[in-house]
Amino acid sequence: MSERLTHVRDDGSAHMVDISEKPVTARVAAAEGRVLLSHKAVAALRSGDVPKGDALAVARIAGIQAAKRTPELVPLAHPVAVHAVEVDLTVTDEGVGIRAQVRTADRTGIEMEALTCVSVAALALVDMIKAVDKHARITDIRVTAKSGGRSGDWVEADA
Repeated sequence: MSERLTHVRDDGSAHMVDISEKPVTARVAAAEGRVLLSHKAVAALRSGDVPKGDALAVARIAGIQAAKRTPELVPLAHPVAVHAVEVDLTVTDEGVGIRAQVRTADRTGIEMEALTCVSVAALALVDMIKAVDKHARITDIRVTAKSGGRSGDWVEADA
């Protein structure tokens, strides 16, 4: 790994890296996270009794929308063509697991889009469930896999 930070100039100022000379390649990134919930909130999700409506559907759509808007939220992220977003939400006894996979064919990676997808899906879920559980906690958001580009493929050891 290079000791030079790619998004920092010699004078210490941040800048957006020039990717114009990089080849377009197929790229995929996956990310995961969790929302820890009370037993009451889990029961409400399972029974469909969330006061605001279908919390899982709203979280899924919020995640997809967020992946497409990542460069508006993350200052040095490049606009990339988001070609596909899959968001899976799984209700467990502890809360909700969120998994996202984002695909593109572009000049730079799509990990930030996958992370943004999971993060905003989790935020939307908390917003939808807060009337039932004011102590909902977002945790463990991370990239779990990536493929494509110069650095090649990577998969989290535990994934």
